[in-house]
Amino acid sequence: MKINANTKIIGKNVILVPYRTEHVPKYHEWMQSEELQHLTASEPLTLEEEYSMQQSWLHDANKCTFIIIEKQEFKRSGNEIGSMVGDTNLFLQEPEDSQSAEIEIMIAEEKARGKKYGWEATLLMLCYGCEVLGIKKFQAKIGLDNVKSISMFSKMGFNKVSESNIFQEVTMERIVDNGWKTWLLEQTQGSEQVKD
Repeated sequence: MKINANTKIIGKNVILVPYRTEHVPKYHEWMQSEELQHLTASEPLTLEEEYSMQQSWLHDANKCTFIIIEKQEFKRSGNEIGSMVGDTNLFLQEPEDSQSAEIEIMIAEEKARGKKYGWEATLLMLCYGCEVLGIKKFQAKIGLDNVKSISMFSKMGFNKVSESNIFQEVTMERIVDNGWKTWLLEQTQGSEQVKD
């Protein structure tokens, strides 16, 4: 998405940066994992297809993606690629409901799991969706066996709206209201958006 192409969101423990060409090899490496393919309902791509996908996402007005950077590691090393731990995405529902978006989160690096990076990155992305993109309703589609994600989205105020045994996934939703928006802003207090 062009709107976030030069936006960096700095949180307490993570930094969200736009998905750029230099991130593709590491992202491609992550997506060779059968576990991540299962958790994200993804098919493996060739490296060339991954580069093509990155470019299409950059120019698609309905897809917003950020790479999640571990802030302390980046401060220590100055190496953005070495500090990558996952990604988060918004898929804007079009054309019938452009104020609705599906959110995804992935912490790909095993050593980065269990540290609340996914929690923080998701909150930052939800804030960005509300404040910058004007999203009024968020949806998350989660594998039935992904108990941690279901629990996380429940704690964020999402409610289960459907369950599919065929696709083995649950759909959770959250309507944006003033109370929830205030809660989001409180949770992400101290974060900032900067232009690269």
